[in-house]
Amino acid sequence: MSRLRIALAEDGVLLREGLAGLLERFGHEVVASVGDGAALVAAVAEHEPGIVVVDVRMPPGFTDEGLRAALALRAAYPGLAVLVLSQYVEQTYAAELLDSGGGTGIGYLLKDRIGDVREFVAAVERVAEGHTVVDPEVVRQLLNSRRRPLARLTPREREVLGLVAEGRSNAAIARALVVTEAAVAKHIAGILTKLDLPPAADDHRRVLAVLAYLRGRPGGPEAERPHRR
Repeated sequence: MSRLRIALAEDGVLLREGLAGLLERFGHEVVASVGDGAALVAAVAEHEPGIVVVDVRMPPGFTDEGLRAALALRAAYPGLAVLVLSQYVEQTYAAELLDSGGGTGIGYLLKDRIGDVREFVAAVERVAEGHTVVDPEVVRQLLNSRRRPLARLTPREREVLGLVAEGRSNAAIARALVVTEAAVAKHIAGILTKLDLPPAADDHRRVLAVLAYLRGRPGGPEAERPHRR
């Protein structure tokens, strides 16, 4: 794909420099590399990147500064792609950020679950192209945090849901699980039925449907809105 312009926000200097070097090694340009949310907001205004990669916990409070900066950037720059890369699922704002997709790229990956650098770079590129890429563990924790456990799903359906959350098509899921596309379609129909969600036509909309369910919008009972600071 074409060369991406990336703004990177990570408070750990070694990881930040390592990520910058990795992304540049794959042909992309890191236009800003900063250590806190405020600096990220300023860098986006100055450099106008196509995507930001941001950690959740950064100075000064090491709570949710990065995620709140990402939300502010999504509001200010609706076309900006955002990939959260963290060790944690920050439940207060994560669903709100993910639900802000609206046709532009959004993602949430967990650092400890990334085992291949090429897959990570591919995820960055997919988000930059406008796709939704979410670690299945993020979806699981958000579902559980809303007291909507996946107990109604079979183990295979949970596996399929995880792949759907990664933004994969039916054909890609079929290849990964070594089953037919018809079997995948049947599993997805069952998942959406059990989660009280209407079927959606494409994998991006299906991920957004799961996230809308987490937010208590159409397809599920109303959830409490998080208290905003």
